[in-house]
Amino acid sequence: MPQFDDFEIKILDILQGDGRKPVSELAQEIGLSTTPCARRFDALQQAGVINGFSAVISRRAVGLMVEVFVQVRLTSHSDESPEQFITAVQRMDEVSACWTMTGEYDFLLHVMVPSVDDLNYFVMHRLMRLPGVRDVHTQLVLQNIKGPGHVPLGHLRR
Repeated sequence: MPQFDDFEIKILDILQGDGRKPVSELAQEIGLSTTPCARRFDALQQAGVINGFSAVISRRAVGLMVEVFVQVRLTSHSDESPEQFITAVQRMDEVSACWTMTGEYDFLLHVMVPSVDDLNYFVMHRLMRLPGVRDVHTQLVLQNIKGPGHVPLGHLRR
């Protein structure tokens, strides 16, 4: 496991809350001068610890009223089905995230659409028609309690 000092852990903690914070403010909050803080920040980016910055957009504010998790099971893993499925899912705008899973289902998709009718169309006419898809199971999100995106860092302080 990579080693991080207290300053680097503080930088990561602060940036998860506000990725637009200027280095000068970041330096002041963690107790360093601007130049050493900027060096640590750059090193974290170059090492791939910080992968980028993005805006967190309210799905409801842009008209995506239905959020679901979709579990997908494929018919086979011995042919090209998994690769074809992954390629197709990467092109689907409705899918915000996709994971391969252990257990009963092969993939877990996080999907956002404007309405239940749009969800029906997505599942029945796009997802179920992909080669190799055996069945799907959808779970409607009622309320997001926590998330997205916070990476726990407590283990780095031990």
